[in-house]
Amino acid sequence: MDWGRDPSYGEVTTAELPLALSEKISRYESLKTYTDFTLGVGIGLDLYMNDETYRNIVNENFDEIAVGYAMKHAAMVNAQGELNFGPVDGLIAKAKEAGLTVYGHTLVWHKNQNASYLNGLIAPTVVPAPAGSNALDITGLQDGSFDGWSKLNPGAGITIVDGAGLSSTAKAVQLVSSSSSANAWDLQLGSPDIAVVSGHNYEISFYIKSDQPGKGRISFSGLSNNYPWQDWYSTGGSYTEAFETTSQWQQVKFTVNDFTGSTFSMFFDLGYLPDVTYYIDVDNIMVVDLDAEPTEVNYVQNGGFETGDLTNWTVNNAGAGIEATAEDKFSGDYSVKMTSSSSSANAWDLQLESDQISLDPAKTYTFSFNVKSNIDGKGRVSFPGGVDGNQYPWMDWTGTGASEAFTTPAGVWTAISVQLTNTSDVKLSFDMGYLPDVTYYIDDIKIVENTTKSAQATAAGPIVIEKTPEEKAQIIGDAMESWISQMVSHYKDDVHAWDVVNEPMNEDGTLRDGNVSDPASDEFYWVKYLGENYAVTAFNLARQYGNPDDKLFINDYNLEYSLEKCDGLIQYVSYIESQGATVDGIGTQMHLSLSSDTVKIAQMFQKLAATGKLIKVSELDIKVGTSSPTDEQLAQQAALYQYVVDAYMKYVPENQRYGITAWGVSDNEQEHVNWIPDDAPNLWDANYERKYAYKGFADGLAGRDVSADFTGELQY
Repeated sequence: MDWGRDPSYGEVTTAELPLALSEKISRYESLKTYTDFTLGVGIGLDLYMNDETYRNIVNENFDEIAVGYAMKHAAMVNAQGELNFGPVDGLIAKAKEAGLTVYGHTLVWHKNQNASYLNGLIAPTVVPAPAGSNALDITGLQDGSFDGWSKLNPGAGITIVDGAGLSSTAKAVQLVSSSSSANAWDLQLGSPDIAVVSGHNYEISFYIKSDQPGKGRISFSGLSNNYPWQDWYSTGGSYTEAFETTSQWQQVKFTVNDFTGSTFSMFFDLGYLPDVTYYIDVDNIMVVDLDAEPTEVNYVQNGGFETGDLTNWTVNNAGAGIEATAEDKFSGDYSVKMTSSSSSANAWDLQLESDQISLDPAKTYTFSFNVKSNIDGKGRVSFPGGVDGNQYPWMDWTGTGASEAFTTPAGVWTAISVQLTNTSDVKLSFDMGYLPDVTYYIDDIKIVENTTKSAQATAAGPIVIEKTPEEKAQIIGDAMESWISQMVSHYKDDVHAWDVVNEPMNEDGTLRDGNVSDPASDEFYWVKYLGENYAVTAFNLARQYGNPDDKLFINDYNLEYSLEKCDGLIQYVSYIESQGATVDGIGTQMHLSLSSDTVKIAQMFQKLAATGKLIKVSELDIKVGTSSPTDEQLAQQAALYQYVVDAYMKYVPENQRYGITAWGVSDNEQEHVNWIPDDAPNLWDANYERKYAYKGFADGLAGRDVSADFTGELQY
């Protein structure tokens, strides 16, 4: 362009030359110079620690960092529930050197959780079946007649109650002590005589609970010592006169061998305390001869892999490996370990097949095994040779209805048991290739013939004890306190603001309830077990273990998209505070796109400001829909960045402005492996150069077009 001179104006000076947009952007100061409120940025721990260019941009432009993943439950908590503070400690030390504060993100969320650990806490307890037949006749309890049993001292009542046992369909003996009960024998149920073999050890076991703390013992007739002190739980603990009971099922298990004759009997003595109701699961009152020859015939050869190898088994598709292992097992010394490959997608991509098994087609059999996986898994058993003429039958694997496959919750042993009919020569094919990168352990594979149940019948299989909703609430509540107390206490001197509860609301403004049909492997819904007060508990714990002046936030997304959700979140904050907790602030994430509705953005800020709470824009980024935006798209993005800041300044009173956090630094692909890939949502481009959006954001913070003061003078 040729520049001329207006004779009436005089000579054009260098200072009057117009600046190109790129020159203007380059002359802007660092972002934090344009505002007094807290300017934050969401960062990746590894990038900040190891990439100097990235770290310098963060240090120069922002006051506060929020680490995107490294402070969340999944990153901090290991399989034993222990916290690893090391990486975040290093980050905080480096941030403090640069004068940055750290925002705690986040304490209670349903994503990025160590769900395997949390689900393992509330998983059913699986107890292997006794290793032999029951020598005790329990038919008088099973049919409710009490034939052979003696109510020596019935207290306030001894009855059979349906549905009160270990499962919802199991029976229990209910024993109620009277208001005057004070001695063990004041509530007493005696068993039939039990035939014994002299010199053998007999294991006595049963499951018991009570409606309030209780106390009991087992006394005998036919022992050298009929009132023995026992290690009632066989834990290697102390020997005591009596055992204690609580509202949770517990197994009492001990051995006796000092018989004076060929029979003995035992007495449940539960009269120590008044007005206590006890429940004893009927089907699992067991007396087992530990020295008897085993009577169960397992038709599966090497079903426990106790040979230490795969004898009697054939590997058809090895995936990433199939081997006998001692590293994890349900019982015995070995199990089989099966690991799917990273490309595994079909059941048959990981496959272990048994030798042929000969069965009688006129008989029915119980096929059972125990399985465990390191993460949530999926598998099936197919039957070369056929069951009811079908090699690939759908079966009721876990008592929830017929399906092609069973699922394996991470970290817990799952008992699988199905019935086999019309089966002669069959093989078992464990097809575990549905999902990639899963490690399975399988143990105690059995096919046993079904026989008519009698007093001498062998136990049906492992006992699965489900925890009650109350027990789960207590366990998960304790886990929440352990997590929050450790995090907030450890970082008490360095972190003074926290996202305490993250993303609690549905899009329609209702509270999430956690009833999700197919949760991701890192999803765990605290609300499902603790109810709507889960956030009350979380805020109270964060306040209890933190500093009195810490700023505690609740945070959610799409509040500018769904005003119903915004209203619902505000109402939930009111509810939390009505229950005695204090919420200092509300965070609105604001993951926007070029099509976001600016009218709704303004309305959202007005609604949030009306609460009187601190308001934080907590995760601001703006998608353009491509990783190679046009100049027009970049201009639209810049305008929207400026609009968001302008609206925040306009509608949120100064004393309620906590600040704005940009979510991410640049469009560089290493920042977008797991978040908004193939786009350009941030203030710096993929080469860490300032974008047009930088100017828009800075102008919004400054409340004016900063570049209007720039001159054409060259700067070096």
